[in-house]
Amino acid sequence: MTKPAELSAAFQKSFGDRPSIYRAPGRVNLIGEHTDYNEGLVMPAAIDFSTLVAVGVRKDRKIVVRSENFSETAEVDLDEPPAHGRGHWSDYPFGVAVKLEQAGRHLRGANMLVHGDVPIGSGLSSSAAIEVATGFALLDIARAPIDRLELAKLCQQAENEFVGMRCGLMDQFTSCFGEYGHALMLDCRRLDYKLLALPTDLKLVVCNTMVKHELAHSEYNARREECEEGVRRLAPNLPDVRSLRDVTLNDLKQFGDELPEVIRKRCRHIVSENARVIAAASALESEELSTLGQLMRESHRSLRDDYEVSCEELDLMVDLANKAKGVIGARMTGGGFGGCTVNLVQSDSVDSFKQTVAKGYAEATGREPEIYVCSAAQGAERVA
Repeated sequence: MTKPAELSAAFQKSFGDRPSIYRAPGRVNLIGEHTDYNEGLVMPAAIDFSTLVAVGVRKDRKIVVRSENFSETAEVDLDEPPAHGRGHWSDYPFGVAVKLEQAGRHLRGANMLVHGDVPIGSGLSSSAAIEVATGFALLDIARAPIDRLELAKLCQQAENEFVGMRCGLMDQFTSCFGEYGHALMLDCRRLDYKLLALPTDLKLVVCNTMVKHELAHSEYNARREECEEGVRRLAPNLPDVRSLRDVTLNDLKQFGDELPEVIRKRCRHIVSENARVIAAASALESEELSTLGQLMRESHRSLRDDYEVSCEELDLMVDLANKAKGVIGARMTGGGFGGCTVNLVQSDSVDSFKQTVAKGYAEATGREPEIYVCSAAQGAERVA
């Protein structure tokens, strides 16, 4: 991982002055997948894989961003901002700058050097990490007060409207509000959360399948549209329903037969997943880890069969994990169609887990997976 001092030295070499440095973490979601954009419940944790942004003030109104990951530089003029992105990595930081300006935050021009340790395209929210780190940095050098909730919302808006990805708020919220050693049980409607201490003898182990199928982006947006269609079709019988957050399993039993099969399956995943998040929080608080593991397995089956966002590689990785020693629970995490699984593993079994899963996955697919051992980390901050 790149250290702040190394990034500072690289910035001084590129831009000639000493920067301020900010970090924002990626996240892993323990349970509660695709529920955030349905105003539901999620249980993410910020992780100790982050995006670092080194920033220096410019005299003009340009934002110049260089990415160490892509070895590219891009710039935008805040006085002549584009209306939308161009399908480039720079859309994420520039989208945040544009949305901050539109929200009435008068920004200063800036040189920025970005380095991300969050694996890109893995489902660990590298996009939210760069969005939040950028927004935090630009507001700080502009001497503008930083309201973390507003920042999270504007970063989500940038991804929805500037980038064109209709994500929910979970990723940006977690990157802003993460707490060391804790998961967050977040209510995506009320935007309040409860801290849940993670057992100290467990590790968050993330297994990257090293695949990302091309349909991930389009199918993500399609799932959101299918959920919205479910709400419209249920509304005549359930007039108080605003989103699938308001639908119960009993409602689906009573009225689900009136829905097209695909829509019914999408609704069933969201409604049952919200119930699993509540049960998982209770299991964590009472240290009923076997119950938590069972809920994670049920979540994966629902994502595979009802929401249909898993894939062969994710299913294989989960199957291998569930057979390994010391595993409490395993499931896919993130949008799906590749990316990562999240696994709760006893600390003393982590090494054998990594060996077992990596060997089995490589033998079955011919791909060497990347496996990251994570801890729950702090949210966005300025670093020394």
